[in-house]
Amino acid sequence: MGECSLCPRECRARREAGETGVCGVSGGGILAARAALHMWEEPCISGERGSGTVFFSGCPLRCVYCQNYRISGAEAGKRISEERLSEIFLELQEKGAANINLVTPTHYTPGIIRAVEAARDHGLSIPVVYNCSGYEKTETLRTLEGIVDVYLTDFKYMEEETAARYSHAPDYPEVAAAALAEMVRQAGKAEFDENGMMERGVIVRHLLLPGHLKNAKAVVKYVYETYGDQVYLSLMNQYTPVSHLEKWPELSRRVTRREYERLVDYALSLGVENGFIQEGETAKESFIPEFDGEGL
Repeated sequence: MGECSLCPRECRARREAGETGVCGVSGGGILAARAALHMWEEPCISGERGSGTVFFSGCPLRCVYCQNYRISGAEAGKRISEERLSEIFLELQEKGAANINLVTPTHYTPGIIRAVEAARDHGLSIPVVYNCSGYEKTETLRTLEGIVDVYLTDFKYMEEETAARYSHAPDYPEVAAAALAEMVRQAGKAEFDENGMMERGVIVRHLLLPGHLKNAKAVVKYVYETYGDQVYLSLMNQYTPVSHLEKWPELSRRVTRREYERLVDYALSLGVENGFIQEGETAKESFIPEFDGEGL
C-alpha cells in the first residue's frame, strides 16, 4: 500500500511496514471483527432475510461516543486475506443475505474492491452496501464506482465546532458534503426490487446526539434542500452513552423523546417524504452486536 492516504486524515502511515494509521490499524491484510446476517439496519437493507454484514476493525474518524468502540480502535479483530474476504461474501450470499454490507470499510478499500471483483467472478450477485461515517475522500469513493450499489452513509455534523469536539475533524461538514455528492453521482435515484429491498441508491443517516438538535436540523436541512427525495434520510434516536465520556459530560445521557420528536417534526415540515424513523426503545446495548469473530 505504501503511504496510506485513503481517508481525509491522509496520515501517510506505512501500515504494511508496521506503522499505525489514524484508523488504528497496522500490518497487512484486513482486520475484521464479525461477518453475519444483521437484522437491525433500515427495512430496505435488512428486510426479512438480513443484511450480510462485515464489520471491519479500525476507523479513521474515531468519534468519542462511538457505539462500536470495541472495534473502532482496532483493539479487536481477526486478520484475514483478501481471498478469505471474497469467500465470506459468497458464504453470506449462500446464507440468504439480501446484500453485502461493508461497515467502516474506508481504510481497506483497495482490498475490498479486489475481494468483491473476485467474488463476482464466482457468482456473487447481491448488491454491495458501503456503510460509512461520511468522512470520505472523493478520490477514494471514485474507485468504488461499479463496485458499490448502495451507499449507507452517516452525515454527523454541519457545525465545525461540534465536529472538532467529538470527532477531531473540524473539516467534517465540508468533506461529508463533497463525499455525499459523489455518492449520489454514482448511485443515483433509489431503485428497489419487488420485495422493497434497495438495489441501488443512497441512504443518509443522522444519529441525534443529546443536546444537539440544532446541529441535527442543520444536517436534515442541508441534505433535503440539496437532494430532495433523491436520497433517503434515516433519523436515528438510538444513541447509547458509552463508559468513557468523563471529558464530554453532555453526552452522558440518552436522547429524550421530545428531542427526537422535534427533529422528526422538523423533517416533515421541510417536506421530507423518503425516510426512516425509529420507534420504541432503541438506545440499548443489545442493538450493538457481539464482535466475536463470527463468520470469519
